Amino acid sequence: MWKTIVRDVRAVKKNDPSARGLIETLLCHTPLHAIVAYRAAHALERRAFPLLPRLLSTLAKVFTGVEIHPAARIGAGFFIDHGVGVVIGETAQVGENCVMFHNVTLGGTGAHVGKRHPTVGDDVLIGTNSVLLGPITVGSGVRIGANSFIIMHDVPPACTVVGTPARIVKQNGSKVDLPLPRTSAPR
Repeated sequence: MWKTIVRDVRAVKKNDPSARGLIETLLCHTPLHAIVAYRAAHALERRAFPLLPRLLSTLAKVFTGVEIHPAARIGAGFFIDHGVGVVIGETAQVGENCVMFHNVTLGGTGAHVGKRHPTVGDDVLIGTNSVLLGPITVGSGVRIGANSFIIMHDVPPACTVVGTPARIVKQNGSKVDLPLPRTSAPR
């Protein structure tokens, strides 16, 4: 867990020009506090403590404005910029070196049992106020523009998507204008 937290701290330094030093980052970077609390809650969740992880998650939400379910799986090097309003659901999975801005939701639709939340690949950037709903898959290397809305549509790797509903505007370095494919997740 400590190596993962170190990578999370390095992600702050890499992605946030206002993070001037280690002490300031550790003391003042609220989204990092939320991520560290999630890491502790997740470790407790994996050890089958029923109440303590949820309590820690709730306290982190109250103090940081970031809600991450302790059962979610989030890779190392995770960075949230500004943080307030971020919601990451119970069955969500986020790869390594991902960046999220404030008001991002990785949520469910209410129509699924079991896997209900998005799976996000490595090196993904999700812009402010984006909403991703359902057991969808977002490929590695994806850039999701601010205010994008993706419900029950997968996002192929190495592309940029924007809009409501989101469309692919760049894929493998070339400009395109394509609809997102429907998810193959069962309903």
